[in-house]
Amino acid sequence: MRKYTLNLLMMTWAIFSMQLLMAQSLTVTGVVIDQEGVPLPGVTIRTPGATKGSITTIDGKYAITNLSPADTLVYSFIGFQTERRVVGSSQTINVILQPAQEQLEEVQVVAFQKQKKESVIASINTINPSELKLPPTNLTTALAGRMAGVISYQRSGEPGQDNAEFFVRGVTSFGYKNDPLILIDGLEVTANDLARIEPDNIASFSIMKDATATALYGARGANGVILVTTKEGRVGKAQVSVRVENSVSSPTMTNEFLDGVDYMELYNRALRTRDAGALLHYSKDKIEGTRTGADPTVYPNVDWYNELFRQSVMNRKANMNISGGGEIAQYYLEVSYNNEKGLLKVDDLNNFNNNIDINRYNLRANVNMNITKTTEVAVKFYSLFDRYNGPVDDANSIYASVMQANPVNFPMYFEKDESTQFLNHTLFGNKGNGGFPNPYADMVRGYRDRFTSTILSQVQVLQDLDFITEGLEFRGMASIRSYSMN
Repeated sequence: MRKYTLNLLMMTWAIFSMQLLMAQSLTVTGVVIDQEGVPLPGVTIRTPGATKGSITTIDGKYAITNLSPADTLVYSFIGFQTERRVVGSSQTINVILQPAQEQLEEVQVVAFQKQKKESVIASINTINPSELKLPPTNLTTALAGRMAGVISYQRSGEPGQDNAEFFVRGVTSFGYKNDPLILIDGLEVTANDLARIEPDNIASFSIMKDATATALYGARGANGVILVTTKEGRVGKAQVSVRVENSVSSPTMTNEFLDGVDYMELYNRALRTRDAGALLHYSKDKIEGTRTGADPTVYPNVDWYNELFRQSVMNRKANMNISGGGEIAQYYLEVSYNNEKGLLKVDDLNNFNNNIDINRYNLRANVNMNITKTTEVAVKFYSLFDRYNGPVDDANSIYASVMQANPVNFPMYFEKDESTQFLNHTLFGNKGNGGFPNPYADMVRGYRDRFTSTILSQVQVLQDLDFITEGLEFRGMASIRSYSMN
């Protein structure tokens, strides 16, 4: 009796499971049309996570199987707004897609004009300016990994020397220029000008990569073209934007250096490995004296890296811009300040700052004036003032000196005693008659101070010539670039 009862329960459970599975496995069909009733082929229908999906046929029809009542179908098509429908108990779902006006009206900067993005067939990549607002003050370092076909690499992270080198779609010729043509508001600039532009000032950032896109620039555009358009004022009340940032800069990875005792023991072991009868370079007395730290002057044990370099440093950025205008004139004004420091330590024994300390001031003014109904004049002014303070030797040379320094040869400097207390300079450590590099002495032997200014002035006149023939216009531009250093 128990056996029959068990079999009956199993059969009942199997029937219930099949009914439940059939209830959850639905097939949904339907038609996707636009607002005028025209079927849309190629519309993508999928569930979140893209585990199930389909594409409409030429007559706008689709079918999806193995759906559950809780599933949501997402209908997406280029140029139309995305729609969502919950399956529920429906087996037929027809959808009307509405056009996305903001996508259809989106424009793309192409050489000397603008086109609707949907009509551009050339290879042009556009990046959202908000993606360029990163902690680093160098814009070129923000390009890597954000655009297909753009290869960017940075040789140094030293402030002021941290421009990234980049090229578009590989190198077309060796032994000659492989850098792309860089245009800011139609004016050719250098990679350094691009590196110092503020992301807050960028309205659009595009890279032209193939021959179709760069044809209007001739041979100069063979390595690609980078187009940057800065922001302009718009009709309306004045709008003010302020952004202040503090960021921490530190090395991504540092080498671990041996202390003096391990250094000497391994040095002696290396000598005996090559020649079992070789004389030891470091005596046991020197090793034990260094181990106990009896007299740092006689038995020095210098960690050159930690003595000369910081672990991190704080950098600051501030930006303020105001835009607005009326029917006749529109303006965009901006001022920014960047302060960037290096990782070198500043010793209290010196009366000067040997660390890298860069202060940059950026000013920009873009003014558009409608002189007549058919004449427009655009005046753009940009200036960059850069104050640099740093060591006589660059940070890369100091780091290379640290890598080659011996931790037990001599201390960084000798403390003054009765015979040297009246000397007004630091007694840098060295051995014998000298000739050994002292990274500390190289770092604090002086400093460099320079001031550079870059000014770009640009005037553009746009005259509508529709009275001659529709679509005809005249464009003229003049610019002056001034650079000075002292």
